[in-house]
Amino acid sequence: MLILSGRSRIAVNCSPAGGWVVRREDRQLAAAIVLFFTAPLVAEFLLGDIGIRMIGVVLVLAPMYGGGALLVREVVRRAGLGWSRILMLGAAYTLIEEGFTTMSLFNPDYLKLHGHFLAHAFIPALGMGAWWTLFMFNLHTFWSISVSIALVEGLFPAAAQKPWLGRMGDSVVAALFLLGCVIGTLITLRGDKFVASHTQLGATAMVVVLLIALALLMPARAPITSSGEVPSAWGTGVAALVLGLLVMLIPPTLNWFAVAVMLGIDLGFLIALNGLQRRAGWTALHTLSLGAGGAFAYGLHAFLAPPLFGGHPVWLLRVGNAIFLMAAVGVAAAGAKRTAKSLEQTEPAVMQ
Repeated sequence: MLILSGRSRIAVNCSPAGGWVVRREDRQLAAAIVLFFTAPLVAEFLLGDIGIRMIGVVLVLAPMYGGGALLVREVVRRAGLGWSRILMLGAAYTLIEEGFTTMSLFNPDYLKLHGHFLAHAFIPALGMGAWWTLFMFNLHTFWSISVSIALVEGLFPAAAQKPWLGRMGDSVVAALFLLGCVIGTLITLRGDKFVASHTQLGATAMVVVLLIALALLMPARAPITSSGEVPSAWGTGVAALVLGLLVMLIPPTLNWFAVAVMLGIDLGFLIALNGLQRRAGWTALHTLSLGAGGAFAYGLHAFLAPPLFGGHPVWLLRVGNAIFLMAAVGVAAAGAKRTAKSLEQTEPAVMQ
């Protein structure tokens, strides 16, 4: 168990050019470390792809998953941007991992698992499966990156909108992320010699650059608060849970129908979120509830699908699934308590 203490003071200055400048004494190293390890735990263990008997693998996965999530968050928060940019950079992360590191977007038999991932709604001209590609965007953009960030920001609400590290810290995180990608690529190639074509890799690189450019260079819209009712945080959390389970459980054998349903869920969620978060009643508790609902969907899914690795003995696998689900509940509950307390402390100041 890692016990982190000695919380630093929260005082971050806004630079004249926009964004945030973090003083040395105000950095949130604890929050950064928590996110660094939360991301791989959510992405692989809470999901149920890897069983608890292989928990040590988290140290190998953390540089790529945790480094990626932390780098996305730091870049967006330092620039003073919001969740739409986190989602854009999360999509870029998806292509980096699945297009370059694992190349699962193009491999008809990824790691010789015989999963036939690309066979569903296969697009011959691209050598890709529409269902698998969209599924990967969901898993990494929404879960690996966004859910992990939402959960950890809920634990550190006073610094949720601010960068946690200085420039040097961000550089270290970027180096760790690159190292994690290299390690992931070498592990993949050791188990599967497949390599995507130059055309596929080149096109993927161009889309990654485009997504990053849009996220960082597109002008930010002025915050507009509109009227209208907002569901309770419980309501948005349940909605995220239901939608998450639908995405996870729709049979890929439905091919293009599965793609259409998944795409409809994604667009509906993004449109609803864009509208609701502009209303005056939207708070950080609602954002946390979306992350919590997504995390619970992952935790429940783990009991319904066989793992890819570390599935034996079955009793240990299920014990591990229960432990990870309870941990997600605990993190969400702690985050809700801290976030609610933070909101109570800030509301009187806003009203003055």
